[in-house]
Order: sequence, then C-alpha cells, then structure tokens
Amino acid sequence: MAFCYIVQAMNNTILFFLVFTGLVGLITWYLTRKDDHQSSEGYFLGGRSLTFPIIAGSLLLTNLSTEQLVGLNGAAYAGGLHVMVWEVVAVITLVVMALYFLPRFLRSGIATIPQYLGERFDRQTRLIVDMIFLVAYAVILLPIILYTGAKGLSSMLDVGGLTGIQNDTLVLWLMVVIIATLGSIYAILGGLRTVAVSDTLNGVGLLLGGFLIAYFGLQAVSEDQGVFSGLTILHQAAPERFNSIGSADQSVPFPTIFSGVMLLNLFYWCTNQQIIQRTFAARSLEEGQKGVLLTAGFKLLGPIYLVIPGMIAYHLYSSDPTFRSVDAYGTLVRDVLPAPLTGFFAAAMVGAILSSFNSALNSTSTIFSLGLYGNEINKNAKEEKIVRSGKWFALVIAVCSVAIAPLLDGQGQIFDYLQKMNGIYFVPLFAVVVMGMLFKRLPPLGAKVGLLTGFTIIPFGYFVPVAKQINDNGEVVSQFVSGDLVNDFHFLGIAFLLITCGMLLVNKLKPLESDFIQKEANAVNMTPWKHGKIIGVLLFAMVILIYALFADFSIL
Repeated sequence: MAFCYIVQAMNNTILFFLVFTGLVGLITWYLTRKDDHQSSEGYFLGGRSLTFPIIAGSLLLTNLSTEQLVGLNGAAYAGGLHVMVWEVVAVITLVVMALYFLPRFLRSGIATIPQYLGERFDRQTRLIVDMIFLVAYAVILLPIILYTGAKGLSSMLDVGGLTGIQNDTLVLWLMVVIIATLGSIYAILGGLRTVAVSDTLNGVGLLLGGFLIAYFGLQAVSEDQGVFSGLTILHQAAPERFNSIGSADQSVPFPTIFSGVMLLNLFYWCTNQQIIQRTFAARSLEEGQKGVLLTAGFKLLGPIYLVIPGMIAYHLYSSDPTFRSVDAYGTLVRDVLPAPLTGFFAAAMVGAILSSFNSALNSTSTIFSLGLYGNEINKNAKEEKIVRSGKWFALVIAVCSVAIAPLLDGQGQIFDYLQKMNGIYFVPLFAVVVMGMLFKRLPPLGAKVGLLTGFTIIPFGYFVPVAKQINDNGEVVSQFVSGDLVNDFHFLGIAFLLITCGMLLVNKLKPLESDFIQKEANAVNMTPWKHGKIIGVLLFAMVILIYALFADFSIL
C-alpha cells in the first residue's frame, strides 16, 4: 500500500512537471514564433524590442537559478540570516545600474561589454575582455549552473529512487547531461527574446513556488500551527541565526559589505554580460530603467525564498551529522510540498536552470560571434553566418561545461566557491569599465595595466602560499593572503584599490591628448524615466530598514 502511494505521488509529480513545462514552451513558441532569428540584432538582442516586464522577468530568472536556490539556501543552512546580504545589497547595485550605467551603455548602442570597452579604449582591450568572458563562462559559470541544477533536481525528484540508480555520482552525471542537452537545444534554436519571454513565464511560477516552500516549511516547523508560529519556533531555537550582521568568523562578515561584496554585486548587476544583455535589448531607456528597478523591488523579497527555506532546513535536518548543506533545499522541497506542487515547482526550477544556462550560453555565443568571429576571424561574414557561428560555438562550450560540472562535487559551500572564483575576473573587469567612464583621458594602456594587475594579484592571493603556520595538531600548513591573512572579500577590495591605483598612475603619466567622447548610436529613445530617481531613493531606504530590523551589532 505504501509503495503504491509513493508511486502514485511520484506519477503526480512527473505529470504536473510535464504539464507546466509543456505549457511554458507552448506559450513561448506562440509569442515568439514570428521573431527574427536570422540577423545578429534579432537573434542576440531581440530586435531591441523588450519592454520592462519582460526585462524584469528575464533579469530575475537569469539570476534566480539553482546556484541561488540551492547555493544561497545552503549558505543559510550553514550560517543563518546574514547571507541575505547577496539579495539585499543587490538592490543598491541595481539602482546604480538603472541610473548610471544603463544610460551610458544604451547611448553606444552596444551588444556586449567587450564591444563597449573596444569603443572606449581599443581593439586589443576588446579582444582581451572577449577571451576573459569566454573562458570564465565556460570554466566557472556554466559548470556551476549545471552542477547546482543537477543536485537540486536529483534531491527534489528523488531521481535515484525513481530510476533505481544507487550511485550518486552516476545520478549527478545523468542530470548534468540532461540539463545541458535541453538547455543547449533551447539556447541554440531560440534567440534572446525567446529566452526572455520563457524567463518571465517561469519566473512567475518560480516566485510562487518559492513563497509556497517558505509557507509549507514554516507550517512543518510549527506542526500546522501557522506561519508566524513557525517563525517564532525558528527564532526561539536559534536566535543567533536571525542576525543580519555577519560576525568575523562567518562567511560574510558585516564590514565586507563595503569592500568585496559590494564590488562583486556591482560587476554582476552592472557589467556582467550574462545579466545585462537583456537591458541592451530594451525598447527605450525608460523601459530599461523600469525593468531594472522592478527587478530591484523583487530582490527585496529575496530572503523569503532564498534564505528562510535554508534556515527551516537547518531546524529540521541539522541533527543528522551526515546531512550536507548543498542538499538542504531539494530535500526540503521534496518533504514539505504536496506532490502536485512539487511537480509544478520542479518544472519552474527546470525553467530557472535552463534560463541561467541559456542566458550564459547565449551571452557566450554573442561575445564570440560579434567579437571574435565577426571582427577577427571573418570580417566579411554575412549576418546568417555570424549567427550560425554563435550556435556552433555554444554547442562546443556546452560540451566543455558538461565535462567540468561533476568535478565540483568535492566543493563544500558551492555559493561561497562561486563568489570566490567570480572575484578573479569580476573585480578587474569592473575596475576597467568604471575607470573608463570616470576618467575621460585614461588611455588604452591604463585598461591593459588594470587587467594585468588584477589577473596577477587576485590568483596570487588565492593560490600562492606566502607563509607557514603550525596548527593545533602540530602540523605545518600553508597560509594564503586571501582567506588566511585577509578575509576573501576584503582582499578583493584591496585588489580593486591596487588595480585602480595602477590605472590612475598611467592616466597621470600618459593621458590621452583629449577627452574621450562617447558616440551617439541613436539605437533607442534615450529619454529617462521621470520617476527613476525617486524610486531609487525609496529602494535604498528599504535596504537600510531591512538591515536595521534584524541587526545585532554586539557580535562585532
């Protein structure tokens, strides 16, 4: 009888999964069936036709994938509420993106960040940044998306039990291959607008599902006595875990917000090709700003579905010493959601995985096609050939990502690992972009010095031992600048200062003869949203309020 019930529940889960996935696919096809997928602007920028709801939905879901759902909830399982910093601080950086960076990008009519740097500096700078993005996405971003997606889905759907495969490694490989195959087909056949529309549809389901998980999880904690009772029990059981202020021994100490954490957020939301490509496709500056600021509003709600479930999982599962934080989210979803809702949420989660994978793959192919192929390999290529080159390159990168993803299973806190690896290229690239905007006479040599400095200092601090220490067991262990001698995020802040100092020195010694003047591409209407600044101030105030409500500075 019990076995039959489990089979029936699993069948319901799979049925709802297939129905919701099919419905999203059908609606997306209907809405984008007449789109231009042959020209580079149509395929890579959606014909510059995106409105603010589509921009916001796509931005949110591209960000809200399993590296967030699984990774950040896993971090909350391990450390508590303070990890909400990644969601809340994002609100500030999105305001900066809407009001400062976006007008400058849209004015140039660019499709990629390397293209912008090529216009600001020179061809060599563009080529260097093209290669940095391509390698980083292939080696860091895409494999992590696949790995966290595979881990989350295998736990949620109990793939091992469903298939009878008892080997966890084999299950992981199977899920990685399936996700990569589906995502590659989706990314290659559709263009940016197809991705953006499906993102928005899946985003509705994912947000609804995320709130439901928090609701049912709190109900489980309180034994159906209500959400607020569940929150009270969580707080009474471990009040120290409800502090928005991270202590020195936690993953994100509070002072690091003003150094590396802010830098990583600024790059991610303001200059990361995977994220901001859909803002380049905005119908106008006003639509772009509305979309970015709407995303900021949604990020204020992020702790509810990206932090609270991890804390619930800690309350329910932490008594098991073998339980891993990376399994917290998927296990909680499987345990607290009714079978039909599990299928619905699994479908939305697949959409989120595919969204992030599609977006990164689409951005990778955009950078290759419009950067390397169209400008270097085949300068006389027709539009159709440029698009085709991007599709083939996307396929190659997808295969490389599949090979790397399962190797990440040995990492502990996958979200912390992601942020650390991102720092290698986030900080130097952001420094070059922002310094190019602020200093009109900064020469191309300054950009190259900044990149060289960053890609020397940061890997050295991460991976080269600089001292020895005797541990409690009498063993000699190596020490590194980052992590051992200096907090990882403070180290990134120091690296940023050194990078900018090097660029300022070049600016002082060998400046351009005249100010750089940005060209007006007239690609879209550049009238800003009249309420943009007011909304930005309100969002900033909400960030301060949220932190103040849960702050206990006594731990510092």
